[in-house]
Amino acid sequence: MRSYGQYCGLAKALDVVGDRWTLLIVRELLLSGPSRYTDLLKGLPGIATNMLVDRLKEMETADIIATEEAPPPVATTLFRLTDRGKALDEVIHAFGRWAGPMMSEPSPQETFRSHWLALPLEVYLTDNSPHLKPVTIELRTGDRPMLVETVEGRVQVRPGSSPKPDAVVAGQPHVIIGLLTGKLSLGAARARGVHFEGNQSVLRRVQPKLRAA
Repeated sequence: MRSYGQYCGLAKALDVVGDRWTLLIVRELLLSGPSRYTDLLKGLPGIATNMLVDRLKEMETADIIATEEAPPPVATTLFRLTDRGKALDEVIHAFGRWAGPMMSEPSPQETFRSHWLALPLEVYLTDNSPHLKPVTIELRTGDRPMLVETVEGRVQVRPGSSPKPDAVVAGQPHVIIGLLTGKLSLGAARARGVHFEGNQSVLRRVQPKLRAA
């Protein structure tokens, strides 16, 4: 492991997690839980197989991840975050919050996976009416549908679909992010290709307090 050779907390942290792909592997395990090697490879488009193997070995040595054997019928090795690895959750979300202004529109060269929506949406969305019954918004974009759910006063984002969602939003991911975080009004989002079904109050339920007009 390369080292900055500095007696500084930031430098020592970067010695461990500063290499390319390391924090993205942490992201995948935070979002998806214990994962197979092939799951990680799918969630990290662009990574070379030997690079992933090397990073996983380094992260296991650093006590960021651990391996476990999945029971039948899966019967394969799973990679999971240790408690020390899970503690990087705040770091990942802080980076996601800091990168907010950079998320206006993807370039044509950038890839996207639907479950990545959990990072910006869980950072910015909130349950403005936790005393009311929970609501569910189904997002249709990318490789699979995602659910935005209010759960015990907070917002949870996970892969899946619902037989009776309170609202459905379909469109490009960056426009959906703009709509849900209040940077775009519903009218502006529709003008940019978003299809919305449901009551607009469901959007207001989870949008940040400062919303588009």
